[in-house]
Amino acid sequence: MPRVTKSVTAKTRHKKVLKSTKGHYGARSRLFKTAKQSNIKSLQYAYRDRKNRKRAFRSLWVSRINAGSRELGVSYSTLINSLSRKDIKLDRKILSDLAISDNSTFKKVVETAIS
Repeated sequence: MPRVTKSVTAKTRHKKVLKSTKGHYGARSRLFKTAKQSNIKSLQYAYRDRKNRKRAFRSLWVSRINAGSRELGVSYSTLINSLSRKDIKLDRKILSDLAISDNSTFKKVVETAIS
């Protein structure tokens, strides 16, 4: 029975890991052992930060809506409460965009909600 070496498989695995750590600093992109650790950590950061990005954007939208609504004399919480009571289904992303780019429409939405 012929002898089987794992050199081809190992080389493929190493290339895959080293390719994924291409932009990392120093040995993290050159040595397999540290590159493997760095790759695992980078994937952990990516997973965590996909969640954090959603959190950060929601916070940004809330700030923008609050700023826009306070210019019209209404607090954020009052506006959101009024929107839900009137059954106006606009999410925070859309409201934020209206508050920043289309003041007249945002003003109409606020007046509709408050009245």
